[in-house]
Amino acid sequence: MVDRFDLVVLGGGPGGYAAALYGASAGLRVAIVEEGAIGGTCLHRGCIPAKALLQTAEVLRTVRGSAGFGVVAGEPALDLSAAQSRKADVVGRLAKGLTGLLDRRSVTVVPARGRLTADGRTIVCSEGDEVSGENLVIATGSAPRALDRPGLAFDGDRVLSSDHLLVIDRVPERVAVVGGGAIGCEFASLLTDFGSRVVLVEATDRILPGVDAQVAQTVSRTFTRRGVTIVTGATVTEANGAGLAYETTKGAEQVEVDRIIVAVGRRPRSDGIGLEPAGVAVSPSGHVTVDPWMRTSVAGVYAVGDVVATPQLAHVAFAEAITAVRTILGEEPVPVDYDRVPWGIYCHPEVAFCGLTEDAARERGHDVVTSVHRWGGNSRALIVGETDGVAKIVADRSGALLGVHLAGPWATELIAEAQLALNWDATVSDVGAQIHAHPTLSELFGESVLALTGRSLHA
Repeated sequence: MVDRFDLVVLGGGPGGYAAALYGASAGLRVAIVEEGAIGGTCLHRGCIPAKALLQTAEVLRTVRGSAGFGVVAGEPALDLSAAQSRKADVVGRLAKGLTGLLDRRSVTVVPARGRLTADGRTIVCSEGDEVSGENLVIATGSAPRALDRPGLAFDGDRVLSSDHLLVIDRVPERVAVVGGGAIGCEFASLLTDFGSRVVLVEATDRILPGVDAQVAQTVSRTFTRRGVTIVTGATVTEANGAGLAYETTKGAEQVEVDRIIVAVGRRPRSDGIGLEPAGVAVSPSGHVTVDPWMRTSVAGVYAVGDVVATPQLAHVAFAEAITAVRTILGEEPVPVDYDRVPWGIYCHPEVAFCGLTEDAARERGHDVVTSVHRWGGNSRALIVGETDGVAKIVADRSGALLGVHLAGPWATELIAEAQLALNWDATVSDVGAQIHAHPTLSELFGESVLALTGRSLHA
């Protein structure tokens, strides 16, 4: 039996369910084929459970420092089982809400593994049924990338992926985190708060490559003060009975650890779903090739989210899904401007940014000016007791705002104003004229931009 729909979505993660919901709200008859739980990696094995545990870590830090605020609470203890239960409750409530939303929009959910047929219009499900669509969106997401070194295959016991870490039942005493990007830094921060001795091993010359250098330096300095050992410029060679071996400019070294967490990125889940027989072009890295309107090489077939070579962020997948569906509807979609996508990294201190870094702006030929404001002078930062941070504004001397880079408490919330200013092409003078409530952390953005007008107050 073949069910026919206006739109069939392969994959029920953020990109997939966003395409389904947006299409259904526009009156399309929609089906999702998903072999696992609706919500995908983000909801069940990624950002939501990770941030739930990071919130537990923040509460631990707050209670440990409560005496400085005049609140005597004693030394707190982590109940990991309770933290995991709370995480599961958060995930469960969101999953239930998402399932109900799809049901109310009359989206048909097919619980099966799917594969494209040669015509690129039909999904063959693992149960043998077929789901056909006038249009198809591929949204199969990504999976943790393994490190091809002896002894470093994921085993769920000693060598862990992000999937494994988020369901641990005990806190390891000694941990090596391989990879100093966003995921690695979040895990290093989390485990340090939970009581592990953490070694963070990164192949490049600093942690958070791709993040503005001054912001990354702020995080590195805070991590070191918190007890994280950071090793950069390191090439991991193997994991053995004693721990993790790597090479630096100093020669071969080894660190003794109980567990190794590999956080070296994620790979697209594009294998075995019939892309090549259907004529859908795939890059050597396994990413589905798309144009700015998320169209693949086959007419009527689109791809969004982690399966394409764009920033692996749920909100990027949301935006790409809207672009794809609007293209299907014959509307005039606006392609995603990836330069202006907001990023959030939930380590301590938090990191958030959008727009160009100083280096990238110079490479593109801008006459760059910057404004850097440390959080130690902000009244709200002093009040909440979180002064490790920096606000950096990158602009063109003409007054065009090019990038905003933050490290500090609630940076992931503060970045929304910056993203709005960038996407509406606000100038330095436009933002400098805005009134920010006092005392707030948001003043950091306003004051830092105002300083670029040459007439600052506190910055």
